[in-house]
Order: sequence, then C-alpha cells, then structure tokens
Amino acid sequence: MKSFIATVLKDLKSKDQNFSELVFILPSKRAGSYLKKELGNITVKTEFAPQIISIEDFVKDISGLDSITSIESLFYFYKAYLSITKKDQVESFDSVASWAQLLIADFNEIDRFLVESKSIFNYLSSIKEMNSWNLDGEQTDAVKNYLDFWKKIEVYYSVFNDQLLKDSKGHQGLIYRQAIDHLESYVASQQQTLHHVFVGFNALNKAEEILINELLKQDLASIYWDIDSEFLDNKYHDAGLFIRQYKSQWNIFKTKTFNWVSNNYIENKNIKISGCSKEIGQVKYVAEILSNLIKEGDNLESTAIILGDESLLLPLLNSLPKAVNKLNITMGLPLKNSPLSFLFDTLFKIHKKGSDSFYYKDINSILQHPALQSIENFSSLTKHIKEKNITYLSLNYLQVNNFKFNTKLIKLLFSKWNDNPSQALDYMLELVNIIKTNLTKTADKNKVELEFLYNFYTIFNELKSILSKHNYINSIKELHNLFKELVSSETVDFEGDPYSGLQIMGMLESRVLDFETVIITSVNEGVLPAGKTNNSFIPFEAKLSNSLPTYKEKDAVYTYHFYRLLQRAKDVYITYNTEPDILKGGEMSRFIRQLEFEGVHSITHNIISTKVNPQDQSLVEIQKDEALLNDLKAVAETGFSPSSLTNYIRNPIDFYNQTLLKINTFDDVEETVASNTFGNIIHKSLEEIYTPFIGTKLTAEALTSQTSSIKKIVTHYFEKEYKKEDYLKGKNLLSFEIAQRYIENFIKQEIEDIKAGNNITIVALEKRLTTQLDYKELPFPVHLKGFVDRIDTYNNSLRIIDYKTGKVEQNQVEVINWEDLNSDYSKYSKSFQVLMYAYIYTQSTLNKMPLEAGIISFKNLKSGFLKFSKKDKPGAYAHKETIISKDILKEFSNQLKALILEIFNPEIPFTEKEL
Repeated sequence: MKSFIATVLKDLKSKDQNFSELVFILPSKRAGSYLKKELGNITVKTEFAPQIISIEDFVKDISGLDSITSIESLFYFYKAYLSITKKDQVESFDSVASWAQLLIADFNEIDRFLVESKSIFNYLSSIKEMNSWNLDGEQTDAVKNYLDFWKKIEVYYSVFNDQLLKDSKGHQGLIYRQAIDHLESYVASQQQTLHHVFVGFNALNKAEEILINELLKQDLASIYWDIDSEFLDNKYHDAGLFIRQYKSQWNIFKTKTFNWVSNNYIENKNIKISGCSKEIGQVKYVAEILSNLIKEGDNLESTAIILGDESLLLPLLNSLPKAVNKLNITMGLPLKNSPLSFLFDTLFKIHKKGSDSFYYKDINSILQHPALQSIENFSSLTKHIKEKNITYLSLNYLQVNNFKFNTKLIKLLFSKWNDNPSQALDYMLELVNIIKTNLTKTADKNKVELEFLYNFYTIFNELKSILSKHNYINSIKELHNLFKELVSSETVDFEGDPYSGLQIMGMLESRVLDFETVIITSVNEGVLPAGKTNNSFIPFEAKLSNSLPTYKEKDAVYTYHFYRLLQRAKDVYITYNTEPDILKGGEMSRFIRQLEFEGVHSITHNIISTKVNPQDQSLVEIQKDEALLNDLKAVAETGFSPSSLTNYIRNPIDFYNQTLLKINTFDDVEETVASNTFGNIIHKSLEEIYTPFIGTKLTAEALTSQTSSIKKIVTHYFEKEYKKEDYLKGKNLLSFEIAQRYIENFIKQEIEDIKAGNNITIVALEKRLTTQLDYKELPFPVHLKGFVDRIDTYNNSLRIIDYKTGKVEQNQVEVINWEDLNSDYSKYSKSFQVLMYAYIYTQSTLNKMPLEAGIISFKNLKSGFLKFSKKDKPGAYAHKETIISKDILKEFSNQLKALILEIFNPEIPFTEKEL
C-alpha cells in the first residue's frame, strides 16, 4: 500500500520541487509527523527540511494573535459582560459561565465562516421578538429580560472581541477573521519566497477557503485533495460533499489541474462487520482480532484501531493481548478519568456544602483512596464508624477520639474551607505535595500516578494564577465548576513511537493517515455520526441562511473520514454495539447500512456473542466430618435457638454458614433504620414501659400513666443507635414516629382489653429460657435456649407472647400436619418458633394453667393476640385447638427430635436448598 502522503511527496519530487522552499500545511500536527517520516524515505541527499505546520498554527501566524484557552475566553467574556450590564442586574461568574460557553462557541463559528455579525444578531433578535409577540401587546418582566438578552448579544460579541484584540489575543474564530484581514500583506511578503502545499483537506471553513484560494490564485500554493472517484462522482455520497463543491465552484480549477481523484476504494478489500454486546464486548472482540492477526504473522506495523467512542481507551488498554509489544497512542488519557480526579472532586463536593460534619461514605471514599491508603491505614476509623453506627463525622470528632492518624493529613482533608477559594487551593497544593512525597519513595512503580499528580499540580497553580488576576471566583462552588472545566479539557499524553507498532487513535487523529488494517469501534448512530445535535443559540434556519454548518455538514465530515480510512485499507474490521442504550441507542450506524447497500465490496456481517463457560449448577453439599461434628457438639452445649433451627429448615447451608462458621450478613452503617434495629427499639421500649408491672395485675390507670413517657423512652433507644441529627430527618424520622405510634396503639388496645373486664398480669419480660434434652441416639446432651418477649396470664390462661414488628396473619401460626413443620419454612417457621418457646418453658417451669403461645403483630394489631392453633383439616370450618396440651407438646417434641437427629446425622450432609 502506498500512502497518500507518500504519493504527494513523490509527485512533488517528480516536479523537481526544492523541499526546503516548501511549507507543508496539514489538517493536524499528527499528519505532519508522518510527513516527516516519509520525507526521510524519499530524499536521497542532504538538504534543509521544509516547514511543516498545522492549518491552525499557520492561520495564527498570519493573524499575529495568540490563541487563548476556553477558560481564558470565559474570563474575557465576563469582563465584557460586566462592562455592559447594570450593577443591579449583574449575575455571578458561575451563572454567566453556564451559558457563555455556548455563546462563545457561536462567536467562534461566526468568525471562522466570516459571517457579518451585525446582520445575524439582528436577525436572531427579530426572530425572538416575533416569537414573543401576543395580541395584548403587553410583555412581562421575564419576557422583557429575555428579549433584552438577545438584543445585547451583538454588543457582547463586539466588546468581547475588542478586548481580545487589544491584548493581541483571540479565540479560534477571531484568529481566522484576523488572518483574512492580514492576508493581503502576508501574500505580498511571500512573493518569490516559499511555496505552500496544502495536503489532505476536506471540510474548510469560509476563512480557509478564501486563504487557500488567494494563495492558489497568486501561484503561491498547491493543494492535494484525497478523494476517491467513487465518492466524488456520486452526487449523493456525503464523503465527497465538500470536495465536489470546491471542484465545481473554485475558479482556479478551471485552469489548473485538480489533484487528486484516486480509484483505491474499489480495490478488493476484506470487510468484516461485527455486532457486539455493549461497549466492553467490542473491546474484548478487538483484542481477539489482534490475537488472530498476530498468530497469522502480522506485526501490526500498519494496523490502526480507531475508537469511535474515545472513552473506551482504558478498557482497550487493559484488554490488549500480551503479544502486542509495540504500541502508540495518539489520543491522551483524559485527566478526569484518573483516580486522583475522583479524590479531588470528592473533596470539593464535601467542602462546598459548608458543613462542619461530613457524610461517612464520603469520608470512607476519601480515606480509602489508594493515594492516601499508601500514606496511612485508616481501617480503625472505618471499623469505628460501623460499630458506632455514625453517619456524619466532624474534624473535631476525629481529633477528640484520638485515632492516632497523621494529624496534619486529617486536618488538611477535613478542615473547614470557609467558602474561601484561595484557602481551598492552598490545602489542595499541600495535599499534592504530601502525596508526591509518598509516591516518590517508589517512583519506578508510580510513574503514571506521578504524571497525573503533576497535571493536577499544574491545574491548581493555574487556578491560583486566575484568582490573582480576576476577582470573579468567590465561592467553593464556583471554584469547583472551574476545576471541572479545566480537568475535562486536560489529557495526559502517552510516550511512544508514532511510526511503529499498533496505532490507537480517535477518528479526527486519523486525518491524512493510511493503514493496511483498520479496526473501527462504536460505529453506532449517535456516535459515528453524532446525529442531529445543535448545541447553539443560532437556530437551524439562521445557520442555513448564513452558510453556517449544520448537523448535515458535521455528519458529512465524519462520513469523509470514515470512508477515507477504507480507501487504501486491505482489511477492515468494524464493530458496533447491538444492545439498546438510553443515551446512544443500539442501532448500527448508517455508515454500515450504506456499505452494505452500495454493493461495492463483499461484506461479512456477524453478531458476536460472549463465550460463556458453563457453571456448575449443582447445589452446595457439605459432608459432616469429625471436625464438623465436634463443632455441632459445641453448639449443642451452648444451645440451639428457635431462629437457628428454623434457619436450618429454610436452608441447611445458611445454618452451616451462620451457626457453625459464624459468618454473619454484611455489617454496615445503617443510614435508615433497618427492620431488625427497629424491632429491637420496640422490644426495648416495651420492656422499659412494662417492667414496673412485673408480678402485678395491670390496670387501665397504671397503663395510662405510662403513655406520657413513651416519647422519652423511644427517643432514648433511638439515640443509642443513632445521633440526634440522623434520626430526626427523612425516613428515620418516619420510623421514629411509627415506633411511638405502634407502642401507643398497643397500650391503648391493652387498656380497652382491661376495661372490657379481662385480667392481665405480667409474669416476665425478655425472659431467658433454657432446657436440656437427652436422646439415647446421641452420647451428649442437647441444650435449647431462647428469649421470650413476654409471659403473662390472661384471665385463666398463661400466654407466651412473641412481638413482631412485621405483618403476621393468623394462618401463619397454624399447623395441620405435623410432618410439614420441619419442611416448609415459609408456612410454619412462626409456628415452630412459638411452639419451641412453649416447649422450653414447660420443660423448665412447673405450670398448672392452660398454656397458649402466639404472636402480637404491630402491623396487624387489630387482630390482637394471634394464638398458635392445631387444625384438624384445611379450610374455614376446621376445628382449632388453641390450648397447647401435652399431646401437642409431645407431637412437637417428636418433630424437634427428628430435626436435631438429622442435624447430627453424619450420613446426611448439609445440602443447599433451591430458594
């Protein structure tokens, strides 16, 4: 394959051009480096190298202006805004910046295309006024302000540009406009000196058209187009949209040769189009393509990966085959994607709130950041936060509790910034120095991190410089927005050989370059091309009438770049995302459909699916060896609780994990009241309220006297679990109010019960019950244990009561067939629990009263005491036995024994159940 650049140089050499007298102007600096390489291949004698320059630098040299950054342009604009706007109407810098960026982009486009500014702004103002017209003729203040804004845009434009010109500076558009103003003098200075060679251009703005045309007319320039006849001759093909116009409209081509129209596209090509699931699926497939190319002997010297979505760079780098030993990355790694960016961004977020205390997750994310973890181990604080259930912490709390951390570091991170941008930057720079000192200890391992850190050091110093020049940034919020703007535009460049190995680049970096093997990713609608986006104050119709580019022209730019990559390539691999996506969609690009419709090439189209290794779906099974049986024996000595046995019924593996291995569920800070914590608060509160009445008969008067202390008691137990500010807001406040309401309603119900003539006497609260079982099948005793929430006498019966804050229905404490008790957790777990309490109680306490056991459900309080019942058959007309007789206890005892013997049976493994 002969590249376009090599062909241009060969043509110039055949015309005996002296390269030292040429100025090569290319679309990008990247193309210039390739031209230098090709010059080395074509020259056979020693001579001075020609000038090689990008179009932007060339125009800047003609204009005599220095270019400014997007951040600088915002400050220049705000200065212009302040000079125009009345003091009582002035908005903050942050507020103006939110819309000024878009307006400056429009100014830039207006100047690049040399649009007469006054006419377009008057047009916009008139359109807005017409749209706001109404029959009444009256305008609200909001409408007046809106129209006043559109009238001022032309003034903003003039004052903004005048200020820039005064300082010999300019945004890109202004530089182009000034270059055209200075073009005549530039042409005069270049007579009989250098010859300009424009290489590989496609979509030119109006200023570029005039500049190139004038140099061509004065015989000071040549231009080489890179266009294929397949696109140029087809008037409907967008890849040739611009160059067709230049060929037909530029007078110069009526007398001079149009260089060049090639016929490379129709040459035989291997084009494979592959749909992949999600973006990461494309990355993995690209890695597979590279592996196959290497196996076939390709050294990847003329292979390029073009990332349609440049955010895939990091995933791609992490997926490249190990056999890729040479690599060059043209695009930089966005600084905003670095781990340090997350650290600094989080610090800005927590401090711009101006609070003295910080959310525990923010504190954890900061202290657990790798850059800080390598300085200090903060695990003791993380543990402390979990144990104390703290959701907000202050610097004072961290210092008072003596965690023995790096005091300077903690103070630096969590000292109050007092909404002072200058102070914030001092803290940030000091933090950068601390991290740098730590990273330099092992500099060889931390080259990338140190490079990132240096970039942040530069940004913070740039922000300090901005603050010293301008007094517009007066809050941390404004500073944070400026920081984000700077970080989003910064990249960390990679080092590499641009001429060898695999090349990775974005679509625009591929301009003028040619590769034999091309891999293009993310060829989806909305990505390539971007589609109908119009981020501009200038409406579509106004753009059309003023010859400004619309989405059609922008799409045509990417169409050209896409097809140009295919022109000289032999092997082309195109991937797209097959999965629907909210933002980008899951539709393949029109480029793919056009390739298939054209029928120029034979195209292979596949849908790639991920290879999924079949997983072993067999249920977990744990055999009971001697060690495990010894662990079970130890549990038998301490005692089986009702919850541990019902856990076994539900899933033996859960019993194994929690009871034997002591693996508990994940323990984290409760931001909102968890159900178990809520239940615990209800239990403790009721225990405190009813404790004075143990052993006595309840009276309505005594219970009524306790209602005034409910809030105080509930508050006490909430404060034991949470700080005051944590439970008196949001969902926690609702839980606090519900807890009070539950207890109030329960006591109210008991008062009504007593007034109805029922006698209630509290026997015990939170009673610990234990008993020992001796089975001849086991050579050791088995202990049972449990805590009963309440034992009382109700008229002539003894009741064992379990409180439940969740909703329980009567049918959940009923049993029909005893054999089901040990097998169906969902139906009979609550029956098992209350029967076990009753069984332990009767084994350990002499009782002569009729015994009942059941549940009081606070979410079903109207149903009262839900008694355990033995039913003789299903259905509403079954006979229910609610008194727990000796026969019922004997039946339960048999089921309990069977369950325990199963647990200790070495022949029956712990087998996972499908839940």
